Amino acid sequence: MDVDTIRESFDRVEEKQKQYASRSQEIIDQLIKEIELAITKLQDGNLDQSAVLAQLKAQIDEITPVAQFEGCQKELNLAIAKYTKLLEKTFHSDNSKAYRDVEMDTATINEIIASHFYRQGQFEIGDRFSSEAQVSESDILKSPFLEMHSILQAMRQSHDLGPALAWVTKNREKLVRYGSSLELKLHELQFIEMLKAGKKGDALKYARAHLSPWANEHQAEIQKVFACLLWENRLDQSPYGDLSSPSQWKELESELVRQFCGLMGQSHESPLAVTVAAGAEGLPTLLKLASVMQAKKQEWQEMKQLPVPLDLPKEYQFHSVFVCPVLREQGSEENPPMLMPCGHVLSRQSILKLSKNSTRSFKCPYCPQEGTVAQCRQLYF
Repeated sequence: MDVDTIRESFDRVEEKQKQYASRSQEIIDQLIKEIELAITKLQDGNLDQSAVLAQLKAQIDEITPVAQFEGCQKELNLAIAKYTKLLEKTFHSDNSKAYRDVEMDTATINEIIASHFYRQGQFEIGDRFSSEAQVSESDILKSPFLEMHSILQAMRQSHDLGPALAWVTKNREKLVRYGSSLELKLHELQFIEMLKAGKKGDALKYARAHLSPWANEHQAEIQKVFACLLWENRLDQSPYGDLSSPSQWKELESELVRQFCGLMGQSHESPLAVTVAAGAEGLPTLLKLASVMQAKKQEWQEMKQLPVPLDLPKEYQFHSVFVCPVLREQGSEENPPMLMPCGHVLSRQSILKLSKNSTRSFKCPYCPQEGTVAQCRQLYF
């Protein structure tokens, strides 16, 4: 069940509710109109009050407000009931069925959790957790993230690029080795901020000192930055308005986090957050698998690999996966991909079956060339 189906069901409930509200208001308005008309007639002393009230009762009976309200309410209740059943069918309240008891290193898990808190800038929580969980390397984990967040705080609160520039200067050789242009981007943003503050002379001096050395490798970019001098008081109206956009700060913050974590040998995203998010994506498939296997009285948790594909978005795919085109099975340590002499790739089990357990040469299923098991080489992804 996908999100679109749930959204469509919710939209139907919302539409029914709007129709119910609209129809109810029409009925109420109609009743008010008849009552006001009856009051006007009663205020006229020439009309028989009993006849007026009898006529009002007849008009209300003809409108049948209770029956109409009940009809609209019934349609709305039916739509809500279907939506509720869909939610119950889609979202399982008992997620423990997807739990797999895997032995893990508790100390490593605690380090990952502590690192997550420090990475998010939640240093008090990280310190408390590290103390209670007895994380031995808490200071080693905390120190670099403390520096990173102090740099980010200066950028966010006061648009101060000083700490960031000091950090890139200190790590210039490493950043250049990684092909980073973060230092140039920081100098460009500093130059733009000077122009926006009306300090054209200071901006020109700054550009000559800090941007000119980059001119040979980034000529077009440097020329674009220098051209901003012609639009000193109206940068937002210039062809280079994107350079003065507030989004530049957000992009530069993200780039700094990426480079900072890269030099630490860590991913720019929290491994714990990515793991939880990927688990949430795969949870419906795992729950469905658990239900099917339970109905067949089979235990899926003892399998070395899942019998069904677990399709995750590209942001959660970090390495290549090989699926044998013959057996349609995913590669594993026991059944790795093997490169045949012709260049095609099959799993080891496929090759063993084709060669009758290495007793004879075999023909490739995808081309006329023949080979032997000894000629095949294992591939490492």
